[in-house]
Amino acid sequence: MTTDLNQFPELDKTKFEQRGIQLEIGVPVTCAVSIGNNIAAGFGDGTIRIFSSGEKHKTLKAHKGVILCMAKDGDNILTGGDDGYFLKISLNGEINKITNFGSRWVDHVAAHNGNLVCSSGKVVYYWDKNKKEPKSLNHDSTIGGLAFDTKGRRLAVSRYGGVTIWKKDYSNKWKSTKLDWKGSHNKVGFSPDGKYLVTSMQENVLRCWRLKDKLDFAMSGYGSKVKSFAFIDDTSYLATSGAIDAICWPFDGEGPMGRTPICVPYVGNNQVTFIEPFPDEKAIFAGLSDGSVFLSQIENENNTIIIRSFTGSEVSAIAMTDDKSSIFIGDMNGNTLWTSIWDQ
Repeated sequence: MTTDLNQFPELDKTKFEQRGIQLEIGVPVTCAVSIGNNIAAGFGDGTIRIFSSGEKHKTLKAHKGVILCMAKDGDNILTGGDDGYFLKISLNGEINKITNFGSRWVDHVAAHNGNLVCSSGKVVYYWDKNKKEPKSLNHDSTIGGLAFDTKGRRLAVSRYGGVTIWKKDYSNKWKSTKLDWKGSHNKVGFSPDGKYLVTSMQENVLRCWRLKDKLDFAMSGYGSKVKSFAFIDDTSYLATSGAIDAICWPFDGEGPMGRTPICVPYVGNNQVTFIEPFPDEKAIFAGLSDGSVFLSQIENENNTIIIRSFTGSEVSAIAMTDDKSSIFIGDMNGNTLWTSIWDQ
């Protein structure tokens, strides 16, 4: 006797998938951000989809090519693409061109309190919210990542050979500090307390600087490149992808030097490819190379929930609404899930 599994299409789906909305877009999900209780997601065909609870999602054609990066600026979305455009987009779908670099890609974007930043090639462009023309911050190599600190006073720019930290003085002049380490540095981020700066590298390693004395050290042992990392809660941990476990380095006290990370394990041998914090909790969403997503407490590995089952394509974006009610998940084949977190 055989069973026709098509008669039971929900058996292999989690409760989150069963009550959520799943789309098969067919192009990679490249980025996603939360804006209030909405999620904006960027795709490889230049479209943006905006998801809101209780409403049908909106689709906007924003770029002529791939959306490479995304950030939020108040109630707006900032995007950069391989078509050279740096755009500001409202949740209502109004698209405003900030600038166009022609054939030069807009690789990274960031914002803080109305001040906008993007990078193209070796140059970072900074728009003060009170000025129309940007300030150009030049570097010797292509930019790998951008990040403001929590207060927006410092801007970290990763590049080949390390990181440059830019800061305005009281006379409104820009000053820079260099943190050097050989190799190509990509994603960059300040710890929430501003004491540490972390970069992912082209190699399977993270680099960290303690900023008060510029002490630098490596966080290594990864099986693949670290594509995603995020600080958790009040700088208790730095959770990272790049291994078959979610590697969570302790950043309380004197930081991770000489200390062993917590490894949050999952079923099978698939690599963790994306990390997203659960706000105000010592917990993370971890997306894997097979498309599955888990929610886990860092200090209690037995408390793990499967959010999405496997799709066969690595998770490339996870974003949670500000009220912690809903979550968006996307992968490199354009499979998406928009679902509520809590049982109705």
